[in-house]
Amino acid sequence: MNSMSSMLKRENVQIVEKVFDWQESVHVAVQPLVDQGYVEYAYLEGIIQNAIEYGPYFVICPDLALLHARPDQGVIKRQLAVTVLREPVRFKEEGPDVRLLVTLAATDADGHIEVMRQLATMFGEPENITKICEAQTADEIYGYFVA
Repeated sequence: MNSMSSMLKRENVQIVEKVFDWQESVHVAVQPLVDQGYVEYAYLEGIIQNAIEYGPYFVICPDLALLHARPDQGVIKRQLAVTVLREPVRFKEEGPDVRLLVTLAATDADGHIEVMRQLATMFGEPENITKICEAQTADEIYGYFVA
């Protein structure tokens, strides 16, 4: 089993038509991890508070945000969640549109390094981000990550 398939469960992959604003996008993207006991609700609040305090540091490039907070902000178990927004959201007025939200819940500084390496390789090619954003089903999205 590759590390991506151990870090990403199919039930944590979703497609959402529209959100009201960036804060709602964080709620929607993190909620599967809350519902399944991977993070506390405080983790979701931590991501929002960190973004308000430090800016949207997790917007990596156009179309992609890697949502995360510190492990001590409510992580219970390591896990990823993937949310594709059909209508993009902006985390700041002059910032890029974001359609792909990958939420990382890491219990420590090192346990997720291999998965981060895989994500960096995957997202290093912008066409992969586009392919994921344009996928028709959550199963198709999941397949891109665990293939």
